[in-house]
Amino acid sequence: MTDDTSGTPDTERPLVLVTGAAGSIGSDVTTALKDDYRVVGLDLKCGGANVPCYEVDLSDEDAVDQALNDFCAEYGRDVAAVVHLAAYFDFSGEESPLYEKVNETGTRNLMRALGKLNVERFIYSGTMLVHEPGEPGERIDEDAPIKPKWAYPQSKAKTEEIIRAERGSIPVTLLHLAGLYDDESAVPTLAHQIARIYERDLKSRLYPGEGEAGQSMIHREDMIEVFRRAIEKRSDLPEECVILAGEPEAVAYQELQDDIGRLVHGAEEWETLSVPGPVAKVGAWAQEKAEPLVPDAIDQGEKPFIRPFMVEMAQDHYALDISRAKRLLGWHPRHSIRRTLPKIVDALKRDPMGWYEAHGMTAPDWLDTAAEKSDAPEWVRERRETQRVTEHSRNRWAHLLNAALGLWLVTSPMSMDYGSAALAWSDVLSGAVITIFAFLSTSLRFERARWVVAAAGFWLLWAPLIFWAPTAHAYLNETLVGALVIGFSLCVRPSPGVSPAAAQTGPDIPPGWEFSPSSWMQRLPIIALALVGLLISRHLTAFQLGHIDGVWDPFFSGTRGEGLNGSEDITTSSVSKAWPIPDAGVGAVVYMLEILAGLMGTNRRWRTMPWLVTAFGVMIVPLGAVSIFFIIIQPIVIGTWCTLCLIQAAAMLLQVPFSLDELVAGGQFLVRRKKKGRPLLRIFFVGDTDEGETRERDDFHRPFPALLKEMLLGGVNYPLPLLGCIAIGVWLMFTRLTLGAEGWMANMDHLIGALAITVSVTAFAESARAVRYLNLPLGAALIVAPFVLSADLVQILAGVIAGLALIALSLPKGRVEKTYGSWDRFIV
Repeated sequence: MTDDTSGTPDTERPLVLVTGAAGSIGSDVTTALKDDYRVVGLDLKCGGANVPCYEVDLSDEDAVDQALNDFCAEYGRDVAAVVHLAAYFDFSGEESPLYEKVNETGTRNLMRALGKLNVERFIYSGTMLVHEPGEPGERIDEDAPIKPKWAYPQSKAKTEEIIRAERGSIPVTLLHLAGLYDDESAVPTLAHQIARIYERDLKSRLYPGEGEAGQSMIHREDMIEVFRRAIEKRSDLPEECVILAGEPEAVAYQELQDDIGRLVHGAEEWETLSVPGPVAKVGAWAQEKAEPLVPDAIDQGEKPFIRPFMVEMAQDHYALDISRAKRLLGWHPRHSIRRTLPKIVDALKRDPMGWYEAHGMTAPDWLDTAAEKSDAPEWVRERRETQRVTEHSRNRWAHLLNAALGLWLVTSPMSMDYGSAALAWSDVLSGAVITIFAFLSTSLRFERARWVVAAAGFWLLWAPLIFWAPTAHAYLNETLVGALVIGFSLCVRPSPGVSPAAAQTGPDIPPGWEFSPSSWMQRLPIIALALVGLLISRHLTAFQLGHIDGVWDPFFSGTRGEGLNGSEDITTSSVSKAWPIPDAGVGAVVYMLEILAGLMGTNRRWRTMPWLVTAFGVMIVPLGAVSIFFIIIQPIVIGTWCTLCLIQAAAMLLQVPFSLDELVAGGQFLVRRKKKGRPLLRIFFVGDTDEGETRERDDFHRPFPALLKEMLLGGVNYPLPLLGCIAIGVWLMFTRLTLGAEGWMANMDHLIGALAITVSVTAFAESARAVRYLNLPLGAALIVAPFVLSADLVQILAGVIAGLALIALSLPKGRVEKTYGSWDRFIV
């Protein structure tokens, strides 16, 4: 038989046996050799082999012996070369029984079985990592000490000892190869490095140590040429020789990381920060130990790649002296990682999903989502990157202003008499943190510094309460600056923490809805009501902190005979004093946070920032219930009312119906994405796309009457039956005055009245209209209570009539003008 390519009789061409022939490298090696050699393969599964192949488990001695007997029967005993590629490898750094089973035992079985063949050269695919690393500026050669540092190279070193012990008369060449790459893929360390930068992972900005160390690399084509040359020169090589093969230059890790950053993110300057090795190792250890605690919904079952042993390797330098390869094989690399790196990054951008799959890595969730929406998911990332750069440039002033506010805080204690050393130090330290991290925030690559600034601002809202600020200007200074730095750090675009797929794809109106529950017109009523609550709370807080002598209250008097009005009586009562800090101040902080949360995000935040929508709802709905609770207990426990507290509670309660539709939309969104198999907790924090198309609209570019209508009626309306329920509730809260009710009867009327108002106002929201049915048991309680408690005939009749009226008025649904997708079935 004659080979069509070479014209040489097939039986006269040298015979080469390749283990691992069906693998990626094995297939390339056999393809490169086929034209000049008869190539036969051995592999556990031969499905991917492009040459005749025998399936065999190398760890099974009998199976290996039988496979080589079959090989001899068909091809004879004369073999020009055996190329041993089959090996077990993983990058976890952990010991595995497969290292011993496949690499060591498998090689021993192979070497012993080869004793029956006439093998001219045994060529082993080893790694340069078996050598002790050098220092930056040095090159290692084949005489460098064998000192592998982790499981994989340790197994390769043991395998080489086995080869030497078992080779008999077979000449051997041990190739110590550098890290492999090609035009589209790379060794796992480099691939993960590229992926971290592509994803803007926080670790992509950091490098353990000085970053001057590096590792030699070798292109796949150059590696295949090494094998081909080793086979060609088989008779000229020493009986036993070690040859290092790789690019002599070892590009420094930090330089490589910076180059990748510039290639991935374009014109943006990419700068890598050095982290002390011990600190990085502790971080990697903590991440590794946290694995069992991290739900699959967050990490999608993929372990963190960076392990403590890899941090230790970060300073290992492997620059190679390849003079032996040049002398014995006439080989030198034709490629370089510097010239090829742009091609690898281009391959990633061209087909991100395929690139991740080829490297055995899980693609970031946003990329998987972008692939659902577009045939070119890289377009989504690039568009988001462009948008982020533009928005950040336009709003850099906010971070500079925060830096100025930080300096203002640092110098404030020198200009104002705070009357508290603790508050003074709080301002100095908080101001220093704000100044430093606000300056860092001016660079897009330190975007996460915005959260540190916001955290410092959050502390400033609480500090004057925790330290009971003795002066009004200290309280005002800290809370005002705290609110401003939170607003300037988090409320300006680009919105922090939003995934590219969430920001660039998906609708602004939820599927099945007629409006966006996150539009400005939906948020402005809440912000306005929160502002009312904030102004009242600041006044009450000033009294509790002793900054003013009294509280305005034109209607109610105190009960303790100390010359206090109702508001003063309540804000100095035992209930208020039970708090370790001024309770009115807590309300002021909550209202301020409501305002700031109302300002954050776009009209798509119901799906781009579910965490914020949830936090917004928690501040309004549960805390609204707490506010109502305090209103309920005022006449019952303290015996009087607080006018400002009533106004404040009304403002808080009215926020509830305006906030519920956004909570519903956010909940529906999370349910839909969960059904799609998306990781729920990850999406909760970074958002996601959804069904439908984006429809950009400026809320304010419409006639004022249309804006006002949407503000007051967007998802909310005011059916007459519910207004009647509220009227009954108000009347019940004052039966002490209207009916002369006393004791438990008066308390029951007051309690039911407050709850009826709360239920009815909440039911103003069309999405929560079914809540009105909670008035039914309240009405029943009204009917029964006068008969159980001591009440006169008038009070009994009033209770029965009010109860029946409350029940009757709670039955009609009232008009519902909007649609809410799958939630419509709950609007009954």
